[in-house]
Amino acid sequence: MRIVLVGPPGAGKGTQAAYLAKNLAIPHISTGDLFRANMSQGTPLGQQAKEYMNAGRLVPDSVTIGMAEDRMRQEDAAGGFLLDGFPRNLAQAEALDAFLKADGMALDAVLDLEVPEDEVVKRIAGRRTCRTDSSHTFHVIYSPPKQEGVCDKCGGELYQREDDSEDTVRKRLEVYHSETEPIIDHYKAQGLVVTISALGKVAEVTGRAMEAIAAQAA
Repeated sequence: MRIVLVGPPGAGKGTQAAYLAKNLAIPHISTGDLFRANMSQGTPLGQQAKEYMNAGRLVPDSVTIGMAEDRMRQEDAAGGFLLDGFPRNLAQAEALDAFLKADGMALDAVLDLEVPEDEVVKRIAGRRTCRTDSSHTFHVIYSPPKQEGVCDKCGGELYQREDDSEDTVRKRLEVYHSETEPIIDHYKAQGLVVTISALGKVAEVTGRAMEAIAAQAA
């Protein structure tokens, strides 16, 4: 199966992508992983991306598209894949359409994870990270530390990252609405979009997603 996963920041895309890819026995292809792999391996595309990032500039679509196409051509993706974070805008979606068509392939579903905006803000703005070890994370509502402001694991100070502040989250949502949401209409016109609620426990959301994908593919 070939699936695109979309949804606003805080919808749980990364978590769901990992579970869905495992259940469907297809590789999980995320934009973040593509960038890290290409830059660490020193590929031409990775070097280009690094130059843009070091200069404080946005990496152009052509570089991101090139990385995604290279990854989708790899042997383990021959039977399908789950794309997470790509396509991020209409230009990338149109490039993906052209790539698949040229190779005689097509998407099976575009899974849209739906979360109310206030819930997104609550999920992200409530995160707290340990200054001593950033892998230690908590949430003021969903997984609070035993002592406020103190990491349970090492006693380090917990703080709110700048990226997790409410103002930053709302700006990220504005970007999502303006740049990424249009791809949902693009794929709706192709009859590919299935929308599910991303509220509830992780396993519940995964179950809904698997049912929606199965129904779309039937």
